[in-house]
Amino acid sequence: MQQVGTIASAWRYPVKSMAGERLEVAAVSLQGVAADRGYAFVQAESKSPFPWLTGRELPALFHYRPVWTADERPSLRVTTPDGAEYDIASDELRQELAAASGRPLFLLRDHRGSFDVAPLSLMTLATVEGIAEASGTEPEIARFRMNFYIDAPDAATFSENAWVGRVLRVGDSVRIGITERDSRCAMITLSPHGGEPLTEVLRAVAQLNDNNAGVYGAVLATGEVRAGDPIYLED
Repeated sequence: MQQVGTIASAWRYPVKSMAGERLEVAAVSLQGVAADRGYAFVQAESKSPFPWLTGRELPALFHYRPVWTADERPSLRVTTPDGAEYDIASDELRQELAAASGRPLFLLRDHRGSFDVAPLSLMTLATVEGIAEASGTEPEIARFRMNFYIDAPDAATFSENAWVGRVLRVGDSVRIGITERDSRCAMITLSPHGGEPLTEVLRAVAQLNDNNAGVYGAVLATGEVRAGDPIYLED
């Protein structure tokens, strides 16, 4: 096996399109990172196969911060941009998002996760930095919303393209089959810190890598992933 890097950081997104949560230890099951995108707000009147409310409809959604409590009976609490705090299932939160988006909504809980394509997503830091350099923007990993960011010394931008169709082994036990490149949309133009959309980011991705940045993966073997874990490309 060839080592291709180490885990720089691991993330989950408890509510689809809301802020991410950096993890010390990511528990990886066949459904992906535990509790990743386990909740989503759905546009009740949508007939689209992609009915979720996302940052494309409501950019402020990025600034809602969900955090699991560490109580005896854990619950998911969401802090709004104005500092209010609600339980994820509260009518107040749903009504606030519905009013802000101009759409009737309902809350969906799915233990398998409300994923776009596949349960895991990965990107090298070289790709984050290469996109920033090409677009004249600051490198911000949060705008790409990946589960795992990979420190791969001397790697070229978009080097993860070469992993499609291959298997990665992470740490002691996790194995990930890389299924396809991650086709990007206007979501990556939105900064997690606010401000106007930076269309230069998406333009750079379109010009340099046919509108793809990062890769998707399916879990072949479960386990735990931590920052610093080595990543190997299997033969």
